[in-house]
Amino acid sequence: MAPKHGLFNKRIYIDAKEHLLGKLASYVAKAILQGNKVVVFNCDKINIAGSFYRNKIKYLSFLRKRCNVNPARGPFHHRAPRCIFRRTVRGMIPHKTTRGQQALRRMKAYEDIPARYTSQKTMVVPLAMRMLSLQRGRKYCDVGRLSHEVGWKYQHVVKDYEARRLEREAKRAQRLKIRHKLTREANKKVKKVVEPYNQVLRDSGYYVPALV
Repeated sequence: MAPKHGLFNKRIYIDAKEHLLGKLASYVAKAILQGNKVVVFNCDKINIAGSFYRNKIKYLSFLRKRCNVNPARGPFHHRAPRCIFRRTVRGMIPHKTTRGQQALRRMKAYEDIPARYTSQKTMVVPLAMRMLSLQRGRKYCDVGRLSHEVGWKYQHVVKDYEARRLEREAKRAQRLKIRHKLTREANKKVKKVVEPYNQVLRDSGYYVPALV
């Protein structure tokens, strides 16, 4: 039986790298409308089918659309990758209703992986991945490059942060590797000493887990 507030008990964490924009947005839109909370990472690495030149021409055409009476009324043209993805999702839900507005609040999108989510396991959406959905040889482009070309000014900031994050993750993995090695060596030394006592406990009917 599905949980009360959605199909999943936990939040859905999606690594959007090398996913197609429209297919991933449709999956996220369906999930948030069903009551799930979704967090999307690496929005700047989302792919769009079609050549970069074609997609840039289409976006520049979108930038020219405005209200002649008062441009401050909209439409508003966001350049950041996370805002482009959010607008794509918004177009797939009834965002002018209370249900749609509440659904949008359940979604978060980031260009990178924030520090509080670095240890969080992420998932992918196979039906939305470019390698499985786009025919081999077809052209595609990245949302991050498109955003940079139309006015997004923080591409270098995200790249620097991502490089530092990968460096921290590599050091953390090295520390864990050393810790596991020391643990295995310690278990081997202790196993010979405590084995007689463990055997007594087993004979008495107690369960004694084996040392790894």
